[in-house]
Amino acid sequence: MLHIDDLSGGYGDVPVLRGITCDLARNEIVGVLGCNGAGKSTLVKAIIGLLPQVSGDIRFLGESLVGLRTHEIARRGIGLVPQGRWIFPKLTVRENLMVGMRAGGESDIPEAVFHYFPVLRARLEQDGGTLSGGEQQVLAIARALCGRPKVLLLDEPSDGVQPNLVDLLGDVIPALCRESGLAVLLVEQNLDLVLKTAQRCIVLEKGAVVHAERVDPAAQCLDAHVLADYLSPGHPAGLSPCSRNTA
Repeated sequence: MLHIDDLSGGYGDVPVLRGITCDLARNEIVGVLGCNGAGKSTLVKAIIGLLPQVSGDIRFLGESLVGLRTHEIARRGIGLVPQGRWIFPKLTVRENLMVGMRAGGESDIPEAVFHYFPVLRARLEQDGGTLSGGEQQVLAIARALCGRPKVLLLDEPSDGVQPNLVDLLGDVIPALCRESGLAVLLVEQNLDLVLKTAQRCIVLEKGAVVHAERVDPAAQCLDAHVLADYLSPGHPAGLSPCSRNTA
């Protein structure tokens, strides 16, 4: 569905992404892990058309997205939930959701939004800025879903929210993929959330993919040990933990 081939890019003379290649299939959740500054959010910006300098290719359903504007990419079926939520605080919940509907050409808020996030039905006339941090994150996700995306880019959805909401996301994200055919690129530092939801994961370090593997629920402890080693701030660049004794 989404194919990224030898993607590089950055800001001005500062390179950030270095030759990233990965795929995302229908119904699949791929986790993107890495320490702060690894290039995770920059990868999301490149996909959605917000990175000013890009080389390589990003193809969605066979069409190259390189050079398209962000709203053109959104209308093709890619939704974004940015880090920090970016809701409209002075618009009501209903109005925030209506903004999201513009990408998919919907005339009514999809009922599925309230199925997955029932708290929003009771908050429809409440200003977005008066919601709790967790409710604002739910609203940001629901707004993206209102555009009926085929691919959803989730950038650090667990950042700054309470543990019970992280548990909810761990249930809702896989359900969305099973029930709607959605594919999710999940950018996270929360290793537990990635292991709970993703079928595959990649680890970025200094803008490059340094590790990729399929998540095996039967061997989740080993996966967590290996991946956590990569995410450690003291991990030496270029040295694979798979070559060391991790027992």
